[in-house]
Amino acid sequence: MGRDFYKILGINKNASDDEIKKAYRKLALKYHPDKNKSPGAEDKFKEIAEAYEVLSDKKKRDVYDAYGEEGLKGGVPGGAPSGFTYTFHGDPRATFAQFFGSADPFQNMFEFEEGGFSDPFTLFTGMISKTQDPPIEYDLNVCLEDILHGCTKNIKISRNVVEGNGQRRREEKMLTINIKPGWKAGTRITFLKEGDIYPNKIPADVVFIVRDKPHPVFKREGTDIRYTAQISLKQALCGGSVTIPTLNEKNVRLELGPEIIKPTSVKRIPGQGLPFPKEPSKRGDIIVDFNIKFPDKLTQQVKNILAEKLPN
Repeated sequence: MGRDFYKILGINKNASDDEIKKAYRKLALKYHPDKNKSPGAEDKFKEIAEAYEVLSDKKKRDVYDAYGEEGLKGGVPGGAPSGFTYTFHGDPRATFAQFFGSADPFQNMFEFEEGGFSDPFTLFTGMISKTQDPPIEYDLNVCLEDILHGCTKNIKISRNVVEGNGQRRREEKMLTINIKPGWKAGTRITFLKEGDIYPNKIPADVVFIVRDKPHPVFKREGTDIRYTAQISLKQALCGGSVTIPTLNEKNVRLELGPEIIKPTSVKRIPGQGLPFPKEPSKRGDIIVDFNIKFPDKLTQQVKNILAEKLPN
């Protein structure tokens, strides 16, 4: 199950959204490294931010409640929704700035306390509801070999960051995507709140959508892959064998006989396709179509034999 994010925020599993916000507000102000210099405060501050990021988002919270921290990271086969994966962005100060909408909420809090507010959280109770920009979507082209074995892709994104005092900067960030064996085209990988950062706005989610990179040999059809074999007319009529490549870079031999191979004929090579997303130990097939190469001309002897042997 991993860490208990509810325990980290000091709330129960039935906590409302307001209770989650209040708990984060209290703990983030208490453990902020600029104010709390005790050992472990910075690690606690980061852990609080990650707990808040998960529990304040309904989709992430539902996955966490059902499958725990491993489910969030895509580590529970057949558990979390297909293509769902979450990795904490690693910047608790960004979470803090997004929540409070100010580069220095401590200064504002002091001014309000001087004006007679004894409760430091009163300042933030009436915060303006933040809006979130639509998701930013990118195509992620993945070759069939990577779909077969799985892989890790590190992708650099750039975003604008505007501080509460109006200072603007451009920030680059590396996002890590763990491609799971068998992922389907259209699988969406969402990095929550990784878009541009502006005061009093929730950053847009960044979404990568898996697309099949064109392959020089195969075409994907679900967990099957389709291959067109070139054979001669003699092979089509008399049988024989043909060599078929695979994604493992090992060839397999396919026997053609005894039936005649027609332009519409199809054969299967079991277990040489792509993994099933929820059962990576199982694989689809290679579907073999045939392109029959006809000769440019026939000798008279061959014509006579065909005329005698073939039905009208």
